[in-house]
Amino acid sequence: MSERELNRVEVLSQVSQGRMTATAAANVLGLSRRQVHRLLRKFQTDGPAAIRHKARGRVSNNRIDPAVREFAVTLVRENYIDFGPTFAAEKLEEDHGLKVSRETLRKWMQDAGIWLSRKQRRTFHQPRLRRECFGELIQIDGSDHHWFEDRGPACTLLVFIDDATSTLMQLRFVESESTFSYFGALERYLSQHGRPVAFYSDKHTVFRVANQAAKSGHGMTQFGRALNELNIEILCANSSQAKGRVERANRTLQDRLVKELRLAGIADMDAANAFVPGFTERYNSKFAKPPRRDNDLHRALNVEPERLRDILCWRDERYVDRNLVLRYDRKRIMLEENDLTRALVGKYVDSYEFNDGALEFRSKGISLPYSAFDKDQRVSHAAITENKRLSAVLEHIKTEQDKAPPKKRRAGTQATRYQPNGRRNNGWNSKLAKAAKENRKASQGCDI
Repeated sequence: MSERELNRVEVLSQVSQGRMTATAAANVLGLSRRQVHRLLRKFQTDGPAAIRHKARGRVSNNRIDPAVREFAVTLVRENYIDFGPTFAAEKLEEDHGLKVSRETLRKWMQDAGIWLSRKQRRTFHQPRLRRECFGELIQIDGSDHHWFEDRGPACTLLVFIDDATSTLMQLRFVESESTFSYFGALERYLSQHGRPVAFYSDKHTVFRVANQAAKSGHGMTQFGRALNELNIEILCANSSQAKGRVERANRTLQDRLVKELRLAGIADMDAANAFVPGFTERYNSKFAKPPRRDNDLHRALNVEPERLRDILCWRDERYVDRNLVLRYDRKRIMLEENDLTRALVGKYVDSYEFNDGALEFRSKGISLPYSAFDKDQRVSHAAITENKRLSAVLEHIKTEQDKAPPKKRRAGTQATRYQPNGRRNNGWNSKLAKAAKENRKASQGCDI
């Protein structure tokens, strides 16, 4: 019996013994007085078993035949073993005419061991111990968020945090996660702390080449190339949980820093970057932890400022054609003719693009004078844009669209399409003109 039925038996027993009235029993059981008298008659005639529900222990009238269940499970096991219950139920109805609700099929698949519940599919990440020394491993990440709430546009906060102590090493507000934004944050980090042993990041394309099997390139990103020249290692985490320190720091910053910026009335990145040092000091005094060992593994930079500028830039190689012209970023670069550049025909020169927009071309370390043509800064149609830079790219597109209408471009393979020039053909090259010319030559030959 259920708990409700046992309660009814107890109350009806007291009514039968005269210790409780039918009206009181109706109030206790939440029934009408007439219903209590009906149950009381059954209780006095057949005993406590009469209060038990008559359908208890009987097969449900809506039960699906066991053969149908076995057939459905067999079909799923043979044809839809990796399908979810919802998709498998749709396929059973479409392809086999067997209509079963997705929740019923989910239970059947779970009982047959074909499908695991959400609780059974949950994975656990074992915590990783902190590194022992300060400066041994620095976790880096970018957090795209509405840091200024409705007072300003969304932007990205670059976070550098020490793995051994959870100390915030560098905070920098930028438009988006890009190579140059990380170059700027890295330069400030190096000037303040020196060179760490390694950086720990996600698999963003700033840090890691997405296609490891690519035949072109050097298998290293611009940021990775700069770290290699500085003798700093870059490691990529396989999951967000692996770099949990910086992820948890981002969550804390999205709460505390947003409110601190609101109290300070800050609504732009420049003011926020000026505010960050004081906030970082307060944050570290509250949340930073002492390292297990007192060693500081940061190394001195030992790089001249000009040399560091050449490292923290976008470097590439460009081919010089026979006209002393090379191509870079949809622009034609013409080198000035001199004794040095004349010897560069058919060779490659090094390109240096800096964060301030300056562009240099060098050969064996010597800067080459040049002039640029066909400068077009519009975002190309159907350009591939990374998710983390989408906001900044859209802002640039809006600005360019407001400046001037786009250039008209022809669609399709129409490079050789005939363009009328307005001049009429007088037939000088027609078949009749050619035949007349041949006849004149022949007659002149006969006269001779």
